[in-house]
This record gives sequence, C-alpha cells and structure tokens, in this order.
Amino acid sequence: MEVNGTANILSSAYLAVEYVDSFLPENPLQEPLKHAWNHMLQNYSKFQIATWGSLIVHELIYFLFCLPGFIFQFLPFMQKYKIQPDKPETWEKQWKCFKMLLFNHFCIQLPLICGTFYFTEFFSIPYDWDSMPRWPYVLAQCFGCAVIEDTWHYFLHRALHHRRIYKYIHKVHHDFTAPFGMQAEYAHPAETLILGAGFFIGIMVFCNHMILLWAWVTFRLLETIDVHSGYDIPLNPLHLIPFYAGARFHDFHHMNFVGNYGSTFTWWDRLFNTDSQYDKHYTHVKSD
Repeated sequence: MEVNGTANILSSAYLAVEYVDSFLPENPLQEPLKHAWNHMLQNYSKFQIATWGSLIVHELIYFLFCLPGFIFQFLPFMQKYKIQPDKPETWEKQWKCFKMLLFNHFCIQLPLICGTFYFTEFFSIPYDWDSMPRWPYVLAQCFGCAVIEDTWHYFLHRALHHRRIYKYIHKVHHDFTAPFGMQAEYAHPAETLILGAGFFIGIMVFCNHMILLWAWVTFRLLETIDVHSGYDIPLNPLHLIPFYAGARFHDFHHMNFVGNYGSTFTWWDRLFNTDSQYDKHYTHVKSD
C-alpha cells in the first residue's frame, strides 16, 4: 500500500511537471549542450564519465562556488552583508579547512564516487542524449532529492548533537563558529559518511539519467556553500525556493551550537520547534 501510494505521488508529480513543461520554450543552449554531451560519450567510456567526470564536476563546482565568498573577504563594501563581522576569516583557518577538504574529497568521497559507474550499471541508468529528461524534469527531481536529503540531514544532524556523541564526531564541523563557504564539507570523516548518505537516497528514488547525478551534485553544493558562506546577500535567488533556510538561519546554528538543524529547508525545525530565533544582531542562547 505504501509503495503504491508513493508511486502515485511520484506519478502525479511527473504529470504536473509535464503539464508545466508544455508551456515552456525550448532551451536555447540545447544544441551546443547536445554536441558537447555526444562528444563526451564518443571519446570516453561510461566508467571514465561516471568516475573521473563526477570527480571533476564535484571539485570544479565546489571551489567555483566557494570563490565569491573567498573574494568577499577582500572587499570592504561586502562586509556590511557579513553575518558575524566581528569574526573575519583568517589564512590560518582557511588553510586548516583546505587540508581537511583534500583529505575528505580524495580519501573519503573519491572511493564513493568510484561506485557511481556500478550504481548506474546495476540500475540500468542511461547516459545517451536521447534519454536525457528536459530541464524542468531535472529541476523537479533535484527538488525531490533536496526534500529527501533535508529530512535525512535534520534527524541525523540533530542526533549528532547529542551530548554523548557530539564531541567525537560533529564537533569537528563546529571548529568555526563563524562559517565560510569553503567550510561546507569540513567535517569528521564519519560525519561525511553519515550525513552524506542522504545525498544518495534521493538519487536512488529519482535517478533516470546520468545527468541527474551531476545536476543534483551542483544544486546540493550550491545550497550548502551558500548556507555556510557567512554572508546574507540581498536578492539571493535561492530565497525564491519555498521554506529555504539560507545563510542567516544556518549561521545561527554555528554560532550557538543548537537549533536550526535542517540543511536546506526550515519545515522540520518549525515542526519540532527547533528553529531558533535570529535577527541581524543575533541573540545568544545556551546549548543544553
């Protein structure tokens, strides 16, 4: 019954997306993208695309999205948007963060990425251009993945804050009370695996083409780097997403070590009354 109910919900969602898609114009970048995608398929094996292609996508996207926040620290006019202006980034902190990132990316995440090819083969996930869903479908799938990941993240993140285990795992991520973009994946290796598992659950539910893997990686990195950026930038397009948490919401979590456990959305925190109050000047609260 539950499986049939889930299938009906997904079917209805796809029909809604298909209806909206019928009113949208063709993507003007479709032909150049098609040429680039087919060129990739003709020159590289599926294993190379799924493994090394996914690694390159992750590294390029991660550090590209970190770049604006890195530059902001040198721009005086951007400091009015910094959420905790009394705690500037330092070279020492950034170097410490970068070293941990290299370890996590290549010693923890790379072995997981190596399993991407076998995942796509086991579930018969296509790579070809003709099977690729149109961009509205990909956006809808990414949103579905975000809902699933946020649910996983809320409950596991909250569990990692339990006083009996906090100091052993999650405390590493809280080394910085004023986060910055590059710190998004700064975490204990065990946390990388525990919270990172939520990323793959949505893929197992929605993935019907290799492109979703890369699209979801891109969206997830954009979101997590944004909420860790330390800057509340006006007219941020991500705030158009309903119930989006954002940098100020998550910054408060790093500052006070309690509340605001959601990764992307605020609804679980609101439902369980763990959404801490915050404003421009913040109000400190005590952690249990």
